[in-house]
Amino acid sequence: MSGHGAPAVTADGHGLRVAVVAASWHEEVMTGLLDGALRGLTEAGVEDPLVVRVPGTVELSVACARLAPSHDALVALGVVVRGGTPHFDYVCQSATAGLTEVAVRTGVPVGFGVLTCDDDAQARDRSGLPGSREDKGHEAATAAVATAATLRELAPRPLGATVVPA
Repeated sequence: MSGHGAPAVTADGHGLRVAVVAASWHEEVMTGLLDGALRGLTEAGVEDPLVVRVPGTVELSVACARLAPSHDALVALGVVVRGGTPHFDYVCQSATAGLTEVAVRTGVPVGFGVLTCDDDAQARDRSGLPGSREDKGHEAATAAVATAATLRELAPRPLGATVVPA
């Protein structure tokens, strides 16, 4: 289980503008992920996070790219369950590369809450629903806020400013 050895991450999110972008596939699991992310943001002191729903996991990157200039942190939530075709690999690779690009290109942290599982049981066990062993939505939100708080301490960035590497 990936939760083994996870750090205890806490952060002060007061004053941060955070958006949660959540895919719509796998409704039950997504409900758990979204609830966990919102709970994590509340615990960190984030007020009124924006929640945006997109059709699937591939669409997370473009929505995050649009939101990055006006937010201090983003949380991307999705579920990809392995099937009998290479589609799983393409979606996972696309989401990972796209969300990483958004974070690096804009300087806005993106909490990666995309479950990549072999079956529905694994997804449910990571969803934060009752009986789950992990709460990846909460973890993704906490990671995004903690990173934004660290970046705020390193060098203030005016809200809405986009950092584009040369």
